[in-house]
Amino acid sequence: MKNEKLKKVIEAARLYYMLDYNQNQIAKTLGVSRPTVSRLLQTAKSEGIVQITIVDKTEDDETLSKELEQKFNLKKAIVVSIPQYEDHYLKNHLGEKAAGFLAEIVKDGDALGVTWGTTLYHVAVELKRTYVKDVKVVQLKGGSSHSETNTYASEILYLFGKAFNSSPLNLPLPAIVDHVVVKQAMEADRHIRKILDAGKQTNIAIFTCGPIKSESLLFQLGYFTEEDWQMISTKAAGDICSRFFDKEGKICNPSLNERTLGIELEELKKKEYSILVAGGPQKVNAIHGALKGDYANVLITDQFTARVLLERD
Repeated sequence: MKNEKLKKVIEAARLYYMLDYNQNQIAKTLGVSRPTVSRLLQTAKSEGIVQITIVDKTEDDETLSKELEQKFNLKKAIVVSIPQYEDHYLKNHLGEKAAGFLAEIVKDGDALGVTWGTTLYHVAVELKRTYVKDVKVVQLKGGSSHSETNTYASEILYLFGKAFNSSPLNLPLPAIVDHVVVKQAMEADRHIRKILDAGKQTNIAIFTCGPIKSESLLFQLGYFTEEDWQMISTKAAGDICSRFFDKEGKICNPSLNERTLGIELEELKKKEYSILVAGGPQKVNAIHGALKGDYANVLITDQFTARVLLERD
């Protein structure tokens, strides 16, 4: 190619791809016809002067999803691309994707178990009204406490009930009590027993997992003694429904577990859909432990967390 023509090819490519000129503007700038501009741009591509790379984030997410499903024996993994590893962006994107997934799977006559917390709140606010009948919404764990910290339990139940045309069943209890006998007395009440049984009978459960850090929501509610905290901070990888498990997914303190009100983790394994919505660096250990324990058959997470989980043994 002659040097003069090469210069025109490069200039046309620079104007088109870098300065966003259209072909008519390039024709005027270079003093050539529009068909000539088209040929110059085609030459720029065929000669390798312009090289176009398409980064298909959807394809990458789908690959990560398939790898997660295979590694952790999941029914479904959904990987959400987030712009940055920041809590606000993360929960918004996870909430939107989880709400969309529920809209796809919830059908007439289903029973849906929900928990509380900021992640589930973001799911709840993204729910759209669906036209399903006879859907039951049940709170899976107690949420009352003496603390003024908001668990979002009532807001979540209201929004889930509104979305699925249901009057939700609220579990008006603390998540954890001081003594087993207190728990036994509460469970003996026939109204409480009815709600707990309804939670067991749900075919869909949606929940998150909590990290082991003193500033997380669960630890702000005043449930734990100093002795409880020492045990949790040294042994636990995370919690689901206020039930703590280690890095292998095994309950790490049976005595604390016996004082916890709400669904047992073993019950989650029986669900048609057991949906874990979680992501972020602080939750990686908890997510990994939950998957090792087989407490979820659906995972909704972000691409950064997905890669870390896949790299772990």
